[in-house]
This record gives sequence, structure tokens and C-alpha cells, in this order.
Amino acid sequence: MTTIYTSQHSLIKSRSSSLDLIKWLAMLTMVIDHLRLVWPEMNDLFIPGRLSFPLFCVAIAANVARSTPGELLTAANGRYLALMLLFAAISEVPYRYISTSGSFNVLVTLALGLVIAWGWQHRTLLSTAMALITIAIAYVLDDSMMYGFYGALVPTAVLLAIKRPGALWLLPAVLCLLSNTRSSIVTRALDLEVYSLLALSAAFTAPLIGLWLLRQTFIFQVWPVRQWGYWFYPGHLAALQALRLLI
Repeated sequence: MTTIYTSQHSLIKSRSSSLDLIKWLAMLTMVIDHLRLVWPEMNDLFIPGRLSFPLFCVAIAANVARSTPGELLTAANGRYLALMLLFAAISEVPYRYISTSGSFNVLVTLALGLVIAWGWQHRTLLSTAMALITIAIAYVLDDSMMYGFYGALVPTAVLLAIKRPGALWLLPAVLCLLSNTRSSIVTRALDLEVYSLLALSAAFTAPLIGLWLLRQTFIFQVWPVRQWGYWFYPGHLAALQALRLLI
């Protein structure tokens, strides 16, 4: 087990094509999903869109796993959380114009998930207190958060799966499934509706795909997703809203 963890830790400690590929797939499936907001008749895009959130969670967990346990108060961690919160606030403006869901944008859920994952990674008094407070906030804001309380726990579940490959891979898969069950999709899936079954299957398998990709070593280069990626979320929402106004 130690050998497996050491190998995995070494893989994600340095920049890897696999991690950048995961980020690109997360952004691509997010855009595919959001095309429904411009063309409602393309509702089937909801199915591949279920891959996006879990893949973003895998990317967050991989970034958390890079940090040295016990070293929470670093410039890199402070910058990471600050950027997440800043762009969550920036994104709320275009998100409110294009979405009718009534929830906060997804960066809010991901930011909460980041702090909770830090609690498990660093296990200091401060990181544990921050994680517990964040878990309480996520529980209270469950109805107002995209993917809800379960969604905020996914990065930590992925972090556990990274450190202990095997049966624990099912934990983020189950949480991703639960985070998609707040609508009538479950009832329709129980009635064996193909659309709903495919959507829930995509949500379940997405973190497994991400974890598998994270363990691969690709010989080809992937364009790195750096800090410009934060602008992609509000930028693509604004672009889609502009497109919707033009057609």
C-alpha cells in the first residue's frame, strides 16, 4: 500500500498531462452541458454534462494531494482559495442571467469542497476546525448549492481514493450519484427511463474515469490549464448569454 501511494503521490506532485487532460475534459463537458441554456431542444446534452462536476472535483483533489500534509498556511493554498472565492463571486453575475436554477454557481460548491478536503489532507487543529465549519455551512446551504451537501464532500472522497486506490473509488462515485438525485430524475430512473438511467450512470462513472486518467502516463503533451482557467467559467457563461440574446 505504501508503494502504491508513493507512486501515486509522485505522479501528481509534478505537472502531468493526465491532470491537464482531466481539466480540459471538465471544461469541455461543462460547455456541452450549458449549450442547453441556449438551445433547450438539446436537452440530451445533460447526460455528458454529468461528467463535468466530478472531473473538476478530481482536479481539486489532485491539487490538494500535492500539498505537504500539515502545511495548510502556505501562499499557494491562500492564493488557491482566494481565487476560487473571487471567481465564485465574479461568476455569480453571468450565472444569474443565464440560469434559472436558483442555486449558487458551481464554484461555491467547489470552494467549500476544497476547504473540506484540506481538513483531511492536513489534519491540524486549524484545518480540522475549518473543515467542520465548512461541512456545517454546506449542510445549511444544501438547497442553495449546486450539487448540494453531497457535492461538497466529493473532493474529499476523491482525495481518499487517490491515497488508497481500490474499493474507496466507489465512495466519490456514490456521492456523485447522490448529488444528482434531488430532482425527478430518480423517479424516472426507477421507471427505467433510458435518459435518466444514462444521466445517473454518467454521474456515477465520472469520478472513476477521472481517477483512472490521473493514474495514466501519457506521452503526448496537453496544453496546461493555468490560472487563466478561472476566467473560463464566467467567460463562457457571458458568451453563452450573449449568444442567446443574438439568436
